[in-house]
This record gives sequence, structure tokens and C-alpha cells, in this order.
Amino acid sequence: MNRTIVCIAALSIFFLANSCTDDFTELNTDPKNLTVDNLTQSEYGAVVKAAQYSPAFLGSPGPFQLTQSLFSDIYGGYFATTAPNFNSDKFILVGGWLNGAFNSFYANAAPQIKYVEDFAADNGFDLENAMMKVWRVWSYHRMTDYWGPIPYSEFGNGELSVPYDSQEDIYRDFFTTLDEAISVLQSNAGANSFLGGNDLVYGGNADQWLKFANTMRLRLAIRVKYADPTLSQTEAEKAAALGQFIDDNADIATIETNPDFRNPYNTITQWGEFRISADMESVLKGYEDPRMQFYAAPADEADPSDDPTGVEFPFEGMRNGQSQVAKQGTNFNAIASDMAPNYTEAGAPGPSYVVMNAAESYFLRAEGALEGWNMGGGTAQDFYEQGIVVSHVEYGLDGNDLSGNPYVQSTNTPASYNGSDPAPSEVPIAFNTGGSTEEQLEQIITQKWISLYPNSQEAWAEKRRTGYPTFYDRLNTDDPTIPVNTVPRRVTFVDGEFTTNAAAVNAAIDSQLGGPDNGTTRLWWDAK
Repeated sequence: MNRTIVCIAALSIFFLANSCTDDFTELNTDPKNLTVDNLTQSEYGAVVKAAQYSPAFLGSPGPFQLTQSLFSDIYGGYFATTAPNFNSDKFILVGGWLNGAFNSFYANAAPQIKYVEDFAADNGFDLENAMMKVWRVWSYHRMTDYWGPIPYSEFGNGELSVPYDSQEDIYRDFFTTLDEAISVLQSNAGANSFLGGNDLVYGGNADQWLKFANTMRLRLAIRVKYADPTLSQTEAEKAAALGQFIDDNADIATIETNPDFRNPYNTITQWGEFRISADMESVLKGYEDPRMQFYAAPADEADPSDDPTGVEFPFEGMRNGQSQVAKQGTNFNAIASDMAPNYTEAGAPGPSYVVMNAAESYFLRAEGALEGWNMGGGTAQDFYEQGIVVSHVEYGLDGNDLSGNPYVQSTNTPASYNGSDPAPSEVPIAFNTGGSTEEQLEQIITQKWISLYPNSQEAWAEKRRTGYPTFYDRLNTDDPTIPVNTVPRRVTFVDGEFTTNAAAVNAAIDSQLGGPDNGTTRLWWDAK
């Protein structure tokens, strides 16, 4: 890792360029020394902005493609690749792409994240330090959920080798960090940070950061349910007892895009390399789900023959794992749907980046209630239905399906994506009060998956953790160790680390990973 370079400009006060060059200081130098000498409180806000833009990939379509589009977008079930030479769709964990993804985070985002937290601590900015602690947890949990063990607690140690932390240790530290941050945020109730608009997420509003922190704690608590049920219940009930959640669409954590920091989808959709998956078509068509119009565009060559009776559904998906020959011989870009128009307008800022939405907090509590835990009042069915309603309201919908019937009461199930191959599951919308816990869990996760779109990093994590939603089998896999009826459990460690941080990465494989460095080894929390 020590040869991965970092832009000093990433910690400057301008942040208009996203590129790095090989001439700059090595990554593992203390990030606090990678700043202009006279940086003050008035300039600190610009660094905070950079620390928030970077891990969200705003204005950085290349790293976004390498990290999300080519991996979690595909494994999380939202998209399928149409580019003939893209093999991650068939479970090839392409090392060069992953190397770029890993290096992008540690060269750009990680130094900024460390700096903004440390600078606040050094200068007695308690509220800002708490906010940046929460941001560190959000940023790093996405990284460990890709690789498992990663450099975390000793990042920026100034040494030539940076040890890895186990995922279990990282998650336990997340909970400790969130406790610390939440305590400070509670003591600053009603306050506003001096950051103001330099805080891109909430404009410095301490109350909203508290809701974000507590909802984040609930997400991580549910994530570890199968690995450590006691820890999971303790942290989930702690979050419920506090009762502060992102549970209203007015409190959704977002970062607004602009011409300099565009939504990366608005760039990569121009390249014509992916389309909506058959899983998306199957689920949303079968449910007659009105959210599809906000997710995808009508296909150029739509096939109405398999539309629901009395409903026009011009949104078409494609099966994952198409062979290279099939991609070369079929114009999937014409017969399958692109993203919705607001994601495909060239040069436009594009939709705001959703860090965490309100619907998720309800589905998390639904799962906790399903376990019999105290989620602050309400049954699993109550939270499940509230999550659906909040997701619909987020898009300005009235709660009806495309036939005009109440969505939450619908007995509709996923449909065949092409009129011949059966749907991958028969999970209904209306809560199955007489169903098993597992059947009800599938309902919760399926609706959660719909509401998360296009947050595939979270969707892939939930697919691995629970096994849901149920997807079509891949048509082909190019990795014989990963069958067509599953998804990779993680991505592999990157070449650059074996070159420049070999002792640390090999130690992680030997003592922290829990299996070989491949796509079949489960992460710590992936223990169902």
C-alpha cells in the first residue's frame, strides 16, 4: 500500500481536480502533514467537502465504475453488462479494476477522512469531530464489506507497512465510534455546526447527524445478526431506545450534485456498457411497481407480449452472465432498458447522491422485530408496510400499483421477465402473516432491495447476508468455484498490496480472512 500515491491537492482548499500523479507523496504518510501549513478553521470546510465528495464518487466516474458499476451493481442484482469483454458479470474478479478501486479510496478518500476528523479533534471542534466520526464509519464500512480485512486503525501511521484489521475488529470499533459520536451529537441538540454549507450532507445540522448516526448503528447491528446475535440485538435495541432515525424523507442523507461534482451515472451511462437486469424486470413488473419509471427508461425495442394484463410495462431487463458471443450477436442496448432519463442526460449534474434513505430504517426495524427484539413499538408487518409507503412517497407516488390498487395489500408476485422462463421467486407484496420467519424475511429484504436502488453496495451486502432477493441463475460463470446460482462473497486483495505491503496483506490472509483469498470466502458477518 505504501506505493499508492496521494494527491496533496486532495487535502488542499480547492478540490477542483480529482486526478493524482505518481510524483506525489506516498499514501501512508501522515495525512495531517499533507496540507498547506497555514490551514485554518475557515479553510477546514473545504476539506470536509472533499472528504464527503470522494467516497461518494461525485465527479469521479472512473473510480465509481471500478468500484461499484463493475462489481456491486452486477452482484447486487440491479444491472447486467452489455460490453462483450466485461467478465465481472461472469464472476471474474478483475484484478486491475479492483486495484484501481482500492487505490482510489486510499489515495483520495482515506486521507481526507482522516484529516477532517483529526483536525477537528486537535482544535476542539467537538461537534464537527463527531460528524466526521460518523462519516468515517459510513465510508469504511463500504470498503470492509468488499474486501473483509482492510487497513483501518493504523492508516496514516507513517510506516512503510500498514497492518490490516479483521472485519470483526473493524465492526466493533464502528459501534464504539458511533457511541462516541452519538453522545456528542445528543449534547449538541438543536445546534448547527460552523461548517454550514460546507457540510454537504446536512448543512451542519446536529439533529439530523444524530439521526444518521443512529440509523447507521441500526444498519450495522442488523448486518452482524448471523455472526454475533447478541451484539446485533444489543446494538439494534440501543438504536431503537434512542429513537432517532432517518424515518422521514425530509431527513434523507444526500449530497447534492453540481456541474463540477456530477452523479457518476450521468457519465458512465454514456458509455453504453450495462442495462437493467432481468431480476429488476421480473420483480418490478410482477409487482406492477410504479417506482420503475424512476429507475429505468423504456427500452428502445420494448416487448409488450409479456406485460401484465391491462398494464403497459415497456421496461425490459437482460439476464446476467451472457456469453461474449451472445453480447456480440445481440443488441442488448436496444432491447433492454437503460437507467431513467435523469441518470442518462449527458453533462447534467444528475440526481443527488443518496447516502441513506428513510425507507431503510423501517425495513431494518422490521427485521429486528421479526427476531422478537424491541424495536421501539410496532410489529414486523407495521415497519414493513411503513417502509414501502415511505419509499413510494419519496418518489411522489400515491401508494397504488400500476393498476390503481393499494400496493401494500397486493398479492402480486414476481413475473417471468420474458414470458417463458419462470420468475425466480414467488414472494408476494402483502405481508404473509401466516408465513414462516424466513418467508417474511424474504419479503422484507425484497422490498428493501427495491427501495435502495441504485445503492448496489448495500444491495450486494444484503444479498450475501440473507440470500435475498432471489435472483435468476447466471447464464454462465467463468469462475468454476462460484456457481451460477450464487454471487461472489467478497472481492480479492489487490496486486499493489502484494507488491508494496506484502507482509501486512499476507498476514491478513493467514490470520484474519478465514479462508483463501478468493471470491468464495465469506466475510465475518456473512455467517447465515
